[in-house]
Amino acid sequence: MSTALDSLLDLLDLERIEQDVFRGTSRSAVVPRVFGGQVAAQALVAAGRTVPAGVPRALGSARAGEAPLAHSLHAYFLRAGDPGAPIVYTVDRIRDGRSFTTRRVVAVQHGQPIFHLSASFQTYEDGLEHQAAMPPAPDPETLPTTAEMLARHAGRFSDPGMVDRLIEARAAVDLRYVDAPPFGTVGEPREPRSQVWFRTHGKLADDPLLHACMATYVSDMTLLDSVLLAHGRGGWAVGDVVGASLDHAMWFHRPFRADEWLLYDQESPSASGGRGLGQARIYTRDGRLAITVIQEGVVRVPR
Repeated sequence: MSTALDSLLDLLDLERIEQDVFRGTSRSAVVPRVFGGQVAAQALVAAGRTVPAGVPRALGSARAGEAPLAHSLHAYFLRAGDPGAPIVYTVDRIRDGRSFTTRRVVAVQHGQPIFHLSASFQTYEDGLEHQAAMPPAPDPETLPTTAEMLARHAGRFSDPGMVDRLIEARAAVDLRYVDAPPFGTVGEPREPRSQVWFRTHGKLADDPLLHACMATYVSDMTLLDSVLLAHGRGGWAVGDVVGASLDHAMWFHRPFRADEWLLYDQESPSASGGRGLGQARIYTRDGRLAITVIQEGVVRVPR
Protein backbone atom coordinates (compact mmCIF):
# COMPACT_ATOMS: atom_id res chain seq x y z
CA MET A 1 0.00 0.00 0.00
CA SER A 2 1.32 3.46 -0.90
CA THR A 3 2.03 6.15 1.69
CA ALA A 4 -0.50 8.38 -0.09
CA LEU A 5 -3.23 5.74 0.22
CA ASP A 6 -2.39 5.28 3.91
CA SER A 7 -2.79 9.04 4.34
CA LEU A 8 -6.14 9.02 2.56
CA LEU A 9 -7.42 6.14 4.68
CA ASP A 10 -6.42 8.08 7.80
CA LEU A 11 -8.37 11.04 6.41
CA LEU A 12 -11.50 8.88 6.07
CA ASP A 13 -11.15 7.42 9.57
CA LEU A 14 -13.21 10.09 11.32
CA GLU A 15 -12.96 10.81 15.03
CA ARG A 16 -16.22 10.16 16.89
CA ILE A 17 -16.72 13.02 19.36
CA GLU A 18 -20.29 12.16 20.36
CA GLN A 19 -22.72 9.37 19.48
CA ASP A 20 -23.69 10.81 16.07
CA VAL A 21 -21.09 13.57 15.74
CA PHE A 22 -17.75 13.07 13.98
CA ARG A 23 -14.74 15.22 13.22
CA GLY A 24 -12.49 15.08 10.18
CA THR A 25 -9.44 16.88 8.88
CA SER A 26 -8.48 17.82 5.32
CA ARG A 27 -5.54 17.42 2.99
CA SER A 28 -4.07 19.93 0.58
CA ALA A 29 -5.85 20.18 -2.78
CA VAL A 30 -5.07 21.62 -6.19
CA VAL A 31 -7.11 24.72 -5.34
CA PRO A 32 -7.15 26.45 -1.91
CA ARG A 33 -10.35 24.81 -0.65
CA VAL A 34 -11.42 21.39 0.56
CA PHE A 35 -11.73 18.87 -2.29
CA GLY A 36 -15.41 18.05 -2.80
CA GLY A 37 -14.78 14.31 -3.11
CA GLN A 38 -13.14 14.34 0.30
CA VAL A 39 -16.04 15.95 2.15
CA ALA A 40 -18.54 13.70 0.33
CA ALA A 41 -16.58 10.56 1.23
CA GLN A 42 -16.18 11.65 4.85
CA ALA A 43 -19.90 12.39 5.13
CA LEU A 44 -20.70 8.90 3.80
CA VAL A 45 -18.31 7.44 6.39
CA ALA A 46 -20.16 9.35 9.12
CA ALA A 47 -23.55 8.15 7.86
CA GLY A 48 -22.39 4.55 7.54
CA ARG A 49 -21.01 4.41 11.06
CA THR A 50 -24.49 5.03 12.49
CA VAL A 51 -26.18 2.26 10.49
CA PRO A 52 -27.00 -0.90 12.51
CA ALA A 53 -24.20 -3.38 11.88
CA GLY A 54 -26.32 -6.50 11.48
CA VAL A 55 -24.38 -9.48 10.16
CA PRO A 56 -21.06 -8.42 8.59
CA ARG A 57 -21.12 -8.77 4.83
CA ALA A 58 -18.14 -10.00 2.86
CA LEU A 59 -17.39 -7.79 -0.11
CA GLY A 60 -19.19 -9.12 -3.18
CA SER A 61 -21.55 -11.38 -1.23
CA ALA A 62 -25.32 -11.24 -1.51
CA ARG A 63 -27.25 -12.92 1.27
CA ALA A 64 -30.41 -11.92 3.06
CA GLY A 65 -30.00 -10.76 6.64
CA GLU A 66 -26.59 -9.16 6.18
CA ALA A 67 -25.66 -5.60 7.14
CA PRO A 68 -27.25 -2.84 5.04
CA LEU A 69 -25.09 -1.32 2.29
CA ALA A 70 -25.19 2.17 0.81
CA HIS A 71 -27.33 2.18 -2.32
CA SER A 72 -27.64 5.92 -2.98
CA LEU A 73 -26.50 9.36 -1.89
CA HIS A 74 -27.62 12.86 -2.78
CA ALA A 75 -25.52 15.84 -1.76
CA TYR A 76 -25.18 19.63 -2.07
CA PHE A 77 -21.98 21.61 -1.79
CA LEU A 78 -23.01 24.78 0.05
CA ARG A 79 -19.79 26.68 0.79
CA ALA A 80 -16.12 26.30 0.00
CA GLY A 81 -14.40 24.35 2.76
CA ASP A 82 -11.38 25.67 4.66
CA PRO A 83 -8.59 23.04 4.41
CA GLY A 84 -6.93 24.45 7.52
CA ALA A 85 -9.89 23.86 9.84
CA PRO A 86 -11.54 20.64 11.08
CA ILE A 87 -14.93 19.63 9.68
CA VAL A 88 -17.66 18.48 12.07
CA TYR A 89 -20.20 15.98 10.68
CA THR A 90 -23.55 15.68 12.46
CA VAL A 91 -25.72 12.69 11.55
CA ASP A 92 -29.52 12.62 11.83
CA ARG A 93 -31.02 9.12 12.03
CA ILE A 94 -33.98 9.79 9.76
CA ARG A 95 -35.27 6.23 9.46
CA ASP A 96 -34.37 2.68 10.50
CA GLY A 97 -36.68 0.43 8.52
CA ARG A 98 -36.72 -3.31 7.85
CA SER A 99 -35.25 -2.90 4.36
CA PHE A 100 -34.00 0.68 4.16
CA THR A 101 -32.05 2.93 6.53
CA THR A 102 -31.84 6.67 5.85
CA ARG A 103 -29.33 9.16 7.21
CA ARG A 104 -28.85 12.90 6.81
CA VAL A 105 -25.43 14.46 7.38
CA VAL A 106 -24.49 18.12 7.73
CA ALA A 107 -20.82 19.15 7.54
CA VAL A 108 -20.01 22.33 9.47
CA GLN A 109 -16.99 24.64 9.59
CA HIS A 110 -16.68 27.94 11.45
CA GLY A 111 -20.29 27.59 12.60
CA GLN A 112 -21.72 27.34 9.07
CA PRO A 113 -22.86 24.34 7.01
CA ILE A 114 -20.59 23.70 4.03
CA PHE A 115 -22.11 20.42 2.78
CA HIS A 116 -25.31 18.42 3.11
CA LEU A 117 -25.75 14.72 2.30
CA SER A 118 -28.65 12.29 2.40
CA ALA A 119 -27.75 8.61 2.12
CA SER A 120 -29.84 5.47 1.99
CA PHE A 121 -28.76 1.95 2.92
CA GLN A 122 -30.51 -1.30 2.00
CA THR A 123 -30.38 -4.87 3.21
CA TYR A 124 -29.94 -7.39 0.41
CA GLU A 125 -32.94 -8.73 -1.47
CA ASP A 126 -33.50 -10.52 -4.78
CA GLY A 127 -35.10 -8.61 -7.64
CA LEU A 128 -35.29 -7.99 -11.37
CA GLU A 129 -31.91 -7.70 -13.06
CA HIS A 130 -30.68 -5.81 -16.14
CA GLN A 131 -28.02 -3.23 -16.94
CA ALA A 132 -26.64 -0.98 -19.67
CA ALA A 133 -23.79 -2.63 -21.54
CA MET A 134 -20.24 -1.56 -20.79
CA PRO A 135 -18.82 0.59 -23.63
CA PRO A 136 -15.57 -0.38 -25.34
CA ALA A 137 -12.36 0.85 -23.71
CA PRO A 138 -8.68 -0.10 -23.97
CA ASP A 139 -6.99 -2.07 -21.21
CA PRO A 140 -5.88 0.28 -18.40
CA GLU A 141 -2.35 -1.12 -18.36
CA THR A 142 -1.84 0.16 -21.92
CA LEU A 143 -2.56 3.77 -20.89
CA PRO A 144 -0.14 6.36 -19.44
CA THR A 145 -0.05 6.89 -15.69
CA THR A 146 -1.01 10.23 -14.18
CA ALA A 147 2.63 11.28 -13.89
CA GLU A 148 3.37 10.28 -17.51
CA MET A 149 0.26 12.06 -18.80
CA LEU A 150 0.99 15.24 -16.87
CA ALA A 151 4.61 15.28 -18.07
CA ARG A 152 3.34 15.28 -21.66
CA HIS A 153 1.18 18.35 -21.04
CA ALA A 154 3.26 20.25 -18.49
CA GLY A 155 3.61 23.19 -20.89
CA ARG A 156 -0.12 23.85 -20.71
CA PHE A 157 0.10 25.17 -17.14
CA SER A 158 1.27 28.73 -16.44
CA ASP A 159 1.92 27.78 -12.78
CA PRO A 160 5.17 25.77 -12.68
CA GLY A 161 4.06 23.99 -9.51
CA MET A 162 0.73 22.79 -10.92
CA VAL A 163 2.00 19.42 -12.18
CA ASP A 164 3.43 18.52 -8.78
CA ARG A 165 0.20 19.56 -7.02
CA LEU A 166 -1.91 17.49 -9.42
CA ILE A 167 0.31 14.44 -8.92
CA GLU A 168 0.16 14.86 -5.13
CA ALA A 169 -3.63 15.29 -5.15
CA ARG A 170 -4.08 12.00 -7.05
CA ALA A 171 -1.21 10.03 -5.51
CA ALA A 172 -3.51 7.61 -3.66
CA VAL A 173 -5.27 6.64 -6.89
CA ASP A 174 -4.01 5.12 -10.13
CA LEU A 175 -6.08 7.18 -12.58
CA ARG A 176 -5.57 6.77 -16.33
CA TYR A 177 -7.28 8.76 -19.10
CA VAL A 178 -8.36 6.83 -22.19
CA ASP A 179 -8.03 10.01 -24.32
CA ALA A 180 -6.29 13.31 -23.67
CA PRO A 181 -7.71 15.22 -20.68
CA PRO A 182 -9.22 18.69 -21.18
CA PHE A 183 -5.93 20.48 -20.54
CA GLY A 184 -4.31 18.35 -23.25
CA THR A 185 -6.51 19.70 -26.06
CA VAL A 186 -7.13 23.34 -25.11
CA GLY A 187 -8.83 25.25 -27.93
CA GLU A 188 -10.05 22.06 -29.65
CA PRO A 189 -13.73 21.33 -28.90
CA ARG A 190 -14.48 17.62 -28.80
CA GLU A 191 -17.43 15.35 -28.23
CA PRO A 192 -18.50 15.82 -24.59
CA ARG A 193 -17.41 12.35 -23.50
CA SER A 194 -14.52 11.18 -21.34
CA GLN A 195 -13.31 7.85 -19.99
CA VAL A 196 -10.85 7.10 -17.22
CA TRP A 197 -9.81 3.90 -15.49
CA PHE A 198 -9.08 4.10 -11.78
CA ARG A 199 -8.15 1.99 -8.76
CA THR A 200 -6.43 2.71 -5.47
CA HIS A 201 -2.64 2.42 -5.21
CA GLY A 202 -2.84 -0.61 -2.94
CA LYS A 203 -5.25 -3.13 -1.50
CA LEU A 204 -8.13 -2.11 0.76
CA ALA A 205 -9.80 -3.98 3.59
CA ASP A 206 -12.89 -6.07 2.79
CA ASP A 207 -15.28 -3.38 4.02
CA PRO A 208 -18.01 -2.48 1.48
CA LEU A 209 -18.52 0.98 3.06
CA LEU A 210 -14.83 1.77 2.59
CA HIS A 211 -14.97 0.85 -1.10
CA ALA A 212 -18.12 2.95 -1.58
CA CYS A 213 -16.46 5.91 0.16
CA MET A 214 -13.31 5.55 -1.95
CA ALA A 215 -15.37 5.52 -5.16
CA THR A 216 -17.23 8.59 -3.91
CA TYR A 217 -13.89 10.33 -3.33
CA VAL A 218 -12.65 9.59 -6.86
CA SER A 219 -15.97 10.35 -8.54
CA ASP A 220 -15.51 14.11 -8.02
CA MET A 221 -12.11 14.23 -9.73
CA THR A 222 -13.07 14.13 -13.42
CA LEU A 223 -16.86 14.18 -13.81
CA LEU A 224 -17.09 17.70 -15.26
CA ASP A 225 -14.28 17.05 -17.77
CA SER A 226 -16.85 16.27 -20.46
CA VAL A 227 -18.37 19.75 -20.02
CA LEU A 228 -14.96 21.32 -20.68
CA LEU A 229 -14.25 19.09 -23.68
CA ALA A 230 -17.35 20.32 -25.51
CA HIS A 231 -15.94 23.87 -25.46
CA GLY A 232 -12.22 23.25 -25.81
CA ARG A 233 -11.54 24.49 -22.28
CA GLY A 234 -8.60 23.24 -20.26
CA GLY A 235 -10.11 23.54 -16.82
CA TRP A 236 -9.43 25.02 -13.41
CA ALA A 237 -5.75 24.09 -13.42
CA VAL A 238 -5.23 25.89 -16.75
CA GLY A 239 -7.30 28.88 -15.62
CA ASP A 240 -9.59 29.27 -18.64
CA VAL A 241 -12.65 28.44 -16.51
CA VAL A 242 -13.57 28.85 -12.86
CA GLY A 243 -16.07 26.72 -11.05
CA ALA A 244 -17.03 24.33 -8.32
CA SER A 245 -19.28 21.34 -7.70
CA LEU A 246 -22.88 22.23 -6.85
CA ASP A 247 -24.51 18.88 -6.20
CA HIS A 248 -23.63 15.22 -6.50
CA ALA A 249 -25.68 12.02 -6.66
CA MET A 250 -24.62 8.37 -6.76
CA TRP A 251 -26.46 5.07 -7.00
CA PHE A 252 -24.58 1.90 -6.03
CA HIS A 253 -26.00 -0.98 -8.05
CA ARG A 254 -23.67 -3.96 -7.64
CA PRO A 255 -20.69 -5.04 -5.52
CA PHE A 256 -17.29 -3.74 -6.59
CA ARG A 257 -13.79 -3.18 -5.26
CA ALA A 258 -12.18 0.26 -5.49
CA ASP A 259 -8.76 -1.39 -5.40
CA GLU A 260 -9.49 -3.16 -8.71
CA TRP A 261 -9.81 -1.42 -12.08
CA LEU A 262 -13.07 0.50 -12.61
CA LEU A 263 -14.05 2.24 -15.85
CA TYR A 264 -15.53 5.73 -15.33
CA ASP A 265 -17.50 6.48 -18.51
CA GLN A 266 -18.60 10.14 -18.46
CA GLU A 267 -20.57 12.51 -20.66
CA SER A 268 -22.20 15.94 -20.51
CA PRO A 269 -25.73 16.31 -21.92
CA SER A 270 -25.99 20.05 -21.20
CA ALA A 271 -24.29 23.28 -20.17
CA SER A 272 -26.14 26.58 -19.73
CA GLY A 273 -26.56 29.48 -17.34
CA GLY A 274 -23.04 29.16 -15.97
CA ARG A 275 -23.67 25.52 -15.02
CA GLY A 276 -22.62 22.23 -16.58
CA LEU A 277 -24.05 18.75 -16.04
CA GLY A 278 -22.00 15.57 -16.01
CA GLN A 279 -23.40 12.06 -15.88
CA ALA A 280 -21.49 8.81 -15.75
CA ARG A 281 -21.49 5.06 -15.24
CA ILE A 282 -18.80 3.14 -13.41
CA TYR A 283 -18.16 -0.44 -14.54
CA THR A 284 -16.06 -3.24 -13.12
CA ARG A 285 -13.41 -4.61 -15.44
CA ASP A 286 -15.56 -7.65 -16.22
CA GLY A 287 -18.44 -5.43 -17.40
CA ARG A 288 -20.80 -5.17 -14.42
CA LEU A 289 -22.47 -1.76 -13.95
CA ALA A 290 -21.49 -0.86 -10.39
CA ILE A 291 -22.39 2.82 -9.94
CA THR A 292 -24.26 5.66 -11.67
CA VAL A 293 -23.13 9.23 -10.95
CA ILE A 294 -24.63 12.64 -11.80
CA GLN A 295 -23.15 16.01 -10.89
CA GLU A 296 -23.87 19.65 -11.70
CA GLY A 297 -21.22 22.29 -11.27
CA VAL A 298 -20.59 25.97 -11.77
CA VAL A 299 -18.56 26.42 -14.97
CA ARG A 300 -17.82 30.06 -15.77
CA VAL A 301 -15.48 31.71 -18.24
CA PRO A 302 -13.34 34.35 -16.45
CA ARG A 303 -14.00 37.91 -17.54
